[in-house]
Amino acid sequence: MGGTARLHDMVPSAFLRVFQPLDAFDAQEQAHWERYLLHGARSPAIRAKYRDRAHGGLGVITPADGEHADVRVVEGRTFVSPWRVRLRVLAGMLALRESAPLEELTDRFVSKVDARRAGRELGRMRRRNPGSISFVHQSTWHVPVRWFPLFDDAERRLREDQHGRLRLRYRTTVRRAMRRAEDAVPALRRADLGPISEYILDLHQWMAAFDHQSILELDYASLCDLMTWDELDDDRSVRDIHEALAALQRYDYTPAADIYQGVLGRWAEIRSREILN
Repeated sequence: MGGTARLHDMVPSAFLRVFQPLDAFDAQEQAHWERYLLHGARSPAIRAKYRDRAHGGLGVITPADGEHADVRVVEGRTFVSPWRVRLRVLAGMLALRESAPLEELTDRFVSKVDARRAGRELGRMRRRNPGSISFVHQSTWHVPVRWFPLFDDAERRLREDQHGRLRLRYRTTVRRAMRRAEDAVPALRRADLGPISEYILDLHQWMAAFDHQSILELDYASLCDLMTWDELDDDRSVRDIHEALAALQRYDYTPAADIYQGVLGRWAEIRSREILN
C-alpha cells in the first residue's frame, strides 16, 4: 500500500463531507488549521504522499507529511474538512469485520488480531480527543441512496473544475440536512423500510456531532469520470428520491417503489463497472 496517490485517486469514489467553520474548532485544532492555511493549504493538483505503517500483519497507509484538509470559503467564512486518514482507516477496518457476512473471507483482509489492535488504537485516539470523529464518508463505485434525502435538487451544481473535468456536487447546511433526515424517517418506517431509516438516523447522529452552521457536501468526485456529460446532466437522483418520499407520505406506494427502483437501477449500472476493473 502507500504510494503517492490521494485515497480517492485509487478507486472511483463519492464523498459525503462536513465542512466545519474554522472558528468552531477547539482552540488547539483551530490554531493548527490557521497555520495550515497560512503556509498554503495543499493544492488539489499536488498528490499527497503516504507511508506504510505496520499494523500487525497488515500494512496501513498514513499521511507522510502531516494531516491535511479540504477547505471551502463561503461568503467570506472559512470552512475546513480534515481528512483524518488514520482514523478513517482504523474505523473502516472494524466496520469491515462487523459487516462482512463470512468470517473466513473477512480474515483474508482484516484478521481478528489486526481488528483488536485497530480497536485499541482507535480507542486511544478517542480518549485523547473525545471529539475525534471522521468528517468524511467515502463510497466506492456508487453514491449510497441514503445520502440523497439530505439534499435538495436546487442545491445541485454541475461544473468543470480547475482541470477541466466535470464535477457534480450538492451543498447544503448541516442544519437543513438534519431536518430533511428527520422528515424522511416516519414515511420510511410506515412503508416497512425501517433498515433504510436506521441508516439515515445514523447519518443524523453523525451530523449532530458538528457545529450546526457547518456545510454538508455530496461530491460525486471521480465517479464523474465514469459517466458521460449526458449521464451527469440527466442524473437527478436527489430529486427522484424526494419524489419517492413524497409518494410514501401520501401512502402512494406503487409510484414510490417505481421511482426508488429506477434510482437503484441507474446506480447498479454504474456500480457494475467495478467488475470490468
